[in-house]
Amino acid sequence: MGISRRPAPGALGVGAGRKEAIATAVTLYGVTALTFMMLMYALEKRGPGFIAAFAVGCLASSAYGFLAGAWPFGVVEAVWAVIALRRFLATRSAAGLR
Repeated sequence: MGISRRPAPGALGVGAGRKEAIATAVTLYGVTALTFMMLMYALEKRGPGFIAAFAVGCLASSAYGFLAGAWPFGVVEAVWAVIALRRFLATRSAAGLR
């Protein structure tokens, strides 16, 4: 049977492999951002620097949400970043740090 059922090269669309690579990169970025955020959240009680790092992790997670097309997640993480930043500033002020 001389009929091949495999698609011709390029039949999946131009750059199909590139799209997969981008999706994989976004996923790896997301896993890294979320792991960092959760680690900093667990270490917050060690000092204000960890609260600031948690805020950065929230921003990174927010960026991931928007990159992945999950904009509600991106919005929620941006709100958490603001909350964490305010907690950092309050903690720093209470400790007399500038």
